[in-house]
Amino acid sequence: MSPLALLKEGEMAEIVMCHEKHGQGRQHRHGHNHDQCGGKCDNCTGHDLLTGEVSDHLMHIGLRPGKQVEMITNKGTGPLVLRLEESRIALGRGMAMKIYVRRNKE
Repeated sequence: MSPLALLKEGEMAEIVMCHEKHGQGRQHRHGHNHDQCGGKCDNCTGHDLLTGEVSDHLMHIGLRPGKQVEMITNKGTGPLVLRLEESRIALGRGMAMKIYVRRNKE
C-alpha cells in the first residue's frame, strides 16, 4: 500500500483507505495484524482514515474502498487529477497523502 499522491501519471490502483502505515506484525486500531488482512478487511474503511465531514465528502464523490482510480496528472507538487470511472477529480496533495491505495499489478 502507498499514498495516492505517490502514483505516477497513467498508473492505476485500488483505493484501500487505511490511514495507518503498517509494518510487519503491526496492529490495526481495530485489533488485528496487518499481515492477517493484507490491508483489506471489513474493518479497513474510510473511517480508519478520516472522520466527520472530510470522510463523508470523499465517500460522496466516489473515493471509497474498492474503487479503481487512474492518475491523470501528478507533477510532484500541487493538486492531482484522477480518473474515477468516467469522472475526473482534482484533489489536493495533502489529502491524497492520507488516502492509501494498492497498485494494480500489470
